[in-house]
Amino acid sequence: HRDHRKIVVIDGTVAYTGGVNLADEYINAEQRFGYWKDAALRVEGDAAWNFTVMFLNFWNAFRPSETDYDAFRPMPLVTPVSDGIVQPYADSPLDEENVAETVYLNILAQAKPYLAVGEEMLDALKNAAKRGVDVRLVLPGIPDKKLVFRLSRSYYLPLLRAGVRIYEYTPGFLHAKCWVSDDVTAVVGSINMDYRSLFLHFECGVLLQKNSQVAVLRDDVRATLPQCREIQVTECRTSLPGTVLDSVLRLLSPLM
Repeated sequence: HRDHRKIVVIDGTVAYTGGVNLADEYINAEQRFGYWKDAALRVEGDAAWNFTVMFLNFWNAFRPSETDYDAFRPMPLVTPVSDGIVQPYADSPLDEENVAETVYLNILAQAKPYLAVGEEMLDALKNAAKRGVDVRLVLPGIPDKKLVFRLSRSYYLPLLRAGVRIYEYTPGFLHAKCWVSDDVTAVVGSINMDYRSLFLHFECGVLLQKNSQVAVLRDDVRATLPQCREIQVTECRTSLPGTVLDSVLRLLSPLM
């Protein structure tokens, strides 16, 4: 059970989360897979306190050393500003609730005609496209792990046939984990659309609704699409050995 969350909390008042780790490729000081594109979100006030609690809960998970979190809560907190809903959330593989998957599925279920997965997520994406939602997925064009890249591509054909549009980011590796729906709802976090992130990792994210940063994320997607190559159905046909390999990779996806 990997801790895949990315959390920085400063003085209990400011927090950052998203896809960014502490490594040179994330700031493009070193280019391992072409240009590295990522995303992060800065929050203040009560939202930052949410991330403080997430961190302390994990810090104290097995050998508790801090029992009173009030010492870490700054007073007074930043005066709230009216800017929609900003809801940080955490997901754990040790409880009975798949929070990250539920957030993603709810976005798909509520989406109106605009915008390595599990079968439920795959069906949700296809069903949204079939009912007229403009579903677009942007994935890396240069892989960091070739087998995972092959696994991701094995899902392309059924998605394309259902009407989902798929793009590959050609300048390099796309590591951002973001969703945007209807210019109203967005997610920024550490959560990939794969089995490990949704069911086996400790993860975190921020749900935004009617918030000013939803438009920023939307505009970033629009600016990114011209840098991508749209995948066509004819590119997804594979040989019998390739089909067998894809089936094996799907069986092994929880380990990848």
